[in-house]
Amino acid sequence: MAVYDVVYFAWVRERIGLPSEKVESTAQNVSDLITELSAREPRYAAAFSDLSAIRVALDQDLAQFDAPLEGVREVALFPPMTGG
Repeated sequence: MAVYDVVYFAWVRERIGLPSEKVESTAQNVSDLITELSAREPRYAAAFSDLSAIRVALDQDLAQFDAPLEGVREVALFPPMTGG
């Protein structure tokens, strides 16, 4: 089991109600971690109900949902950003 610093931004943070948390997980990749989080409580399920509206960064590098978590310390979850 690994421990990750999971950081939430924008409306993901608002729905979950936390800016960040330490998460113990057996997840092999980002998708597995999101599945575990979604099963915790309805607020997590609501935040992750539409994965097309979520982006992920692993140790501050953009990643895909199938990216492995081995060696990762921080997982950031946030909506897509728009420039202006």
